[in-house]
Amino acid sequence: MKKREIVCCSSTKKIILTLVAIGITLFFVIPLIFNLSSNGFGNVAVISIDGVITADGISYLGSSTISSKSTVSFLKEAEKSSSIKAIIIMINSPGGSAVASDEISAQIKKMNKPVIAVIRETGASGGYWIASATDYIIANRMSLTGSIGVTSSYLEFSGLLKEYGVGYEQLTAGQYKDMGTPFRKLTEEEKKILQSKLDKIHSYFIQEIAQNRNLSESKVKALATGEVYLGVEALNYGLVDELGDQTNAELYLKNKLNITEIEYVNYAPKKSLVESMLGVFSDYCFRIGEGIGSVLITNNNNNLIWV
Repeated sequence: MKKREIVCCSSTKKIILTLVAIGITLFFVIPLIFNLSSNGFGNVAVISIDGVITADGISYLGSSTISSKSTVSFLKEAEKSSSIKAIIIMINSPGGSAVASDEISAQIKKMNKPVIAVIRETGASGGYWIASATDYIIANRMSLTGSIGVTSSYLEFSGLLKEYGVGYEQLTAGQYKDMGTPFRKLTEEEKKILQSKLDKIHSYFIQEIAQNRNLSESKVKALATGEVYLGVEALNYGLVDELGDQTNAELYLKNKLNITEIEYVNYAPKKSLVESMLGVFSDYCFRIGEGIGSVLITNNNNNLIWV
């Protein structure tokens, strides 16, 4: 009799554990099955530019990133949606890749629907490049904006190698193939070559801001020292249109665009099952950036590549 009770109890436990396992699985899997890039139906799309702007969203060392590929995809999706009447770009970014920033900016300028930028804490460098492409920019009075400049940097170890008696020998086919290696100093000629690249990107940046904000290139050039401006200063310089936050964006939608009833649709990267269980984002969360993103990074062959 006792033996039967033990067997019955064991079977019941197995059933309960199985049901719990199924319940947990369905809890995480069902949302993923129905997980779209947007969170539902509405008439105003919200797309976030939060973190360093990259082309692919690859993450490094715990720094938040945003992928231009996914952002452009969201913009196109919002453009196609018949229910979306306007788009708000929420910006909190120090900048990132020049190419990625230009890709997002170019897509914004192709949009037939109104696009409003709201700069929260930071809309600098590539973040401001993107904001400038929108129809209207709202920034917090204490936010950091502008930083119209280009930077490139890398670590150089030649002094350390010399101190420890370590030599550097490199065979190349092409005079400048190892230009920028961390194991030797740049020559004066190499510095001039790299500086010319930075100056060219800086020129593109200035032209974009001037065109996007309907300002003269001479005025933008005077502001394009790389300095970060507070939102209140940016307003005086014509770099933003209004001081405020998302509430001000709502008033703009109602008063200027006649969208009286606002229902938001948030566009965000999809999560995998593991990411949902852990509560973290995957490829969109971690990467270190360098301002507007004219950054030199080292690949597996120790050759410097431009990003």
